[in-house]
Amino acid sequence: MSNIKRKKGVKTPSRRKFFKAAAVTGAAAAATVAMPNIAFGAPKTLKMQAAWPSGANIFFEMAGDYAKMVEAMSGGELKIDLQPVGAVVKTSEIGQAVSSGVLDMGHWVTAYWYGKNAAASLFGTGPSYGLSSQEVMGWIEYGGGRKLYEETLSKVGFNYIGFFHMPMPAQPFGWFKKNVTKVSDVKGMKYRTVGLATNVLTAMGMVVRQLPGGEIQPAMKTGLIEAAEFNNPTSDSQFGMQDVSKHYHLGSFHQSQEMFEIPINKKTYGGLEPKHQAILKNAAYAANSDNYFKALVRYSADLSKLMNQHKVNVYQTSDAILGEQLKGWDKVIGDFNKKDPFFKKIVDSQKAYAKRVMKYLLMNQPNYRLAYENEFGSLAKVKI
Repeated sequence: MSNIKRKKGVKTPSRRKFFKAAAVTGAAAAATVAMPNIAFGAPKTLKMQAAWPSGANIFFEMAGDYAKMVEAMSGGELKIDLQPVGAVVKTSEIGQAVSSGVLDMGHWVTAYWYGKNAAASLFGTGPSYGLSSQEVMGWIEYGGGRKLYEETLSKVGFNYIGFFHMPMPAQPFGWFKKNVTKVSDVKGMKYRTVGLATNVLTAMGMVVRQLPGGEIQPAMKTGLIEAAEFNNPTSDSQFGMQDVSKHYHLGSFHQSQEMFEIPINKKTYGGLEPKHQAILKNAAYAANSDNYFKALVRYSADLSKLMNQHKVNVYQTSDAILGEQLKGWDKVIGDFNKKDPFFKKIVDSQKAYAKRVMKYLLMNQPNYRLAYENEFGSLAKVKI
């Protein structure tokens, strides 16, 4: 019982009304805790065009993997409207379209803007110095490469932020009408590739033509070219290369390291919330691992199909041809270094990184081939 006396003429709320009001207030507070004040706006959608056709195309699939990761990581707040090659602009126009805002994003490789500045090829289809594509990505992020990449973008007038993902395994030398083992076997041969590799293989005496992926197989059929490379057993089989050639040469220095580039319009990127900017960046890192794991499974499975179902003869590119490729690289890089100080600046940075990092890796890695052959026998004779 309270000892407080009521003032005359002042009404006191009944106990029933008091507890009823308290119950309503408590329920409202509980609802606030259970459902915090979140503004549910429409999701932000970014338009991306890839350099790859839709349907059965593993590169378009990988671009889709990245888009799905962005949406999942943002809880649906950020979506990517992925369009196939040619949906809005030609492949060669993706960089400019992203820069101008016609597209918010793209999905391609830096070799596709090699024509604007040869240095573009150094961020994906350059000389190896022992580096694989994974180490080139390490140089970009931790060896000074990103600053040089941004300078290269500025030099060609591209106004975008770029992220990289999917360190591609070394690309095959490609498809030939016969087994080629000597340098003389390829001299004068009409061959398809892109980027700085065009200069390297020209230096070897090959006649190089740059063709889009979809035109390679028809060009082999008609004789416009006699040999060609694209990228990997899965993509090559999707193009139907096994129908125009039965001689497939793996492992080459012409494009021994490459990865996807994701350009994002600077204004679009700057207008996003910091958390969404972080998601676009970190989804690329996530896709980097996921796509690489997928590639190893799919590429090896499709190589098996090429060998067993389509009776394709598979070879490792000979040391004689690999050695000549390295000589070609020395000549091409030397020529560009003499005439372009900025190109040389990038090369010097890559060399410094490769000299240090690859000494560690090459000295530290055991002979994995020795372990493989210990278990399965001679590499050349193993059936998969």
